[in-house]
Amino acid sequence: MTPRSRLLLTALVLLTSLTVRPPAAAFAEPRTGCAGSMPYVSGRGGYAVYRIPALVRTRHGTLLAFAEGRRSGPADTGAIDVVLRRSTDGGCTWGPLTVVAAGHGDTRGNPAPVVDPRTGAVVLVTCSHSGRLTEEQIRRGAGERRVFVQRSRDDGRHFTPPVDITASVKRPGWTWYATGPGHAVALTRGPHSPTGSAPVRLLVPADHSGSGSPSDGGHALYSDDGGRTWHLGFVTEPHGGAIRPNETTAAQLPDGRVYFNARDQYGSAPGNRLDTYSSDGGATLDRPYAVQPTLNAVPVVQGSLLQLRGRSAPLLFSAPSAPTARRALAIWSSTDAGRTFTRLLTLSDRPAAYSDLVQLDPRTIGVLYETGSVRPYDTLEFRSLAVPEG
Repeated sequence: MTPRSRLLLTALVLLTSLTVRPPAAAFAEPRTGCAGSMPYVSGRGGYAVYRIPALVRTRHGTLLAFAEGRRSGPADTGAIDVVLRRSTDGGCTWGPLTVVAAGHGDTRGNPAPVVDPRTGAVVLVTCSHSGRLTEEQIRRGAGERRVFVQRSRDDGRHFTPPVDITASVKRPGWTWYATGPGHAVALTRGPHSPTGSAPVRLLVPADHSGSGSPSDGGHALYSDDGGRTWHLGFVTEPHGGAIRPNETTAAQLPDGRVYFNARDQYGSAPGNRLDTYSSDGGATLDRPYAVQPTLNAVPVVQGSLLQLRGRSAPLLFSAPSAPTARRALAIWSSTDAGRTFTRLLTLSDRPAAYSDLVQLDPRTIGVLYETGSVRPYDTLEFRSLAVPEG
């Protein structure tokens, strides 16, 4: 481990006692000037529940906090819109709620945003299906999941209408389809870097099921022209049995490879997390998905990855840390490119579920996550964690 990595890890470990209150004087203050905020509270703003956070920082430093606004309750189907709040002060305060992708009574969700480093445009990929159908009905062949893309060129203030890209990124015979959820990845190293001759690649991790299949397969979709056209990358077909890759997060490692970490949807192998790598920008996988045993404390739930900037900086992962319950959101670190993870801190012991990580500046990270006192879907809370410079 390099001296800088050791300093980063030490700084994060010191934050294990951090709660929803501002950090004590013994801790380094985040540059944002606040420890946390609650951009979404269920029951406010016209929605019964807010779920499925996705968080990005724009070229101008604005935080964009996406979520699903569920009008009737916590169910994964029904009248659901993709909503957004913006923060220009590092997550301390948030602007008004706006609807980015309206379901119009149907289900619109699984937001996967990414910022194009070449142009600064915000690209958002989402999925949609009839609000009258459940996921299980769609898996059995009823109805259809469709995939859409939108773009913003004004720092997330306005987005283009959704454009249907289903035909380009979904194979015949696939039934269920889910992007992310959580932020997607812009490849900034290797052949698709913004300084290279090739266009920047925007990469969205995803999963799917086949008609009649009891399990999921993983895949990726990508764009090499700023989100205008889209293509399928690697595909692992559903086959049941030991591993069942479901909701997926990704990060580009300092060496240019892409690391994928997926929820194991009730596979028979021990543990609930799977991972794999791609050396060609998500077009193919270096090996099949396999169990990630050092994350066995994570229950069956979505998680988020963040590769901190710097050649020797650690890879972070966030998820609940109670193996049989959605509670106690924690952050893990890997200093060996995802081969092993070590738990660094637990934000609280409260109920918690989905989350998304972002780097705010060289000294600060942010996390937007589902939490509450009674159930994990009462609020979407934003926390800022300081990483002192060494």
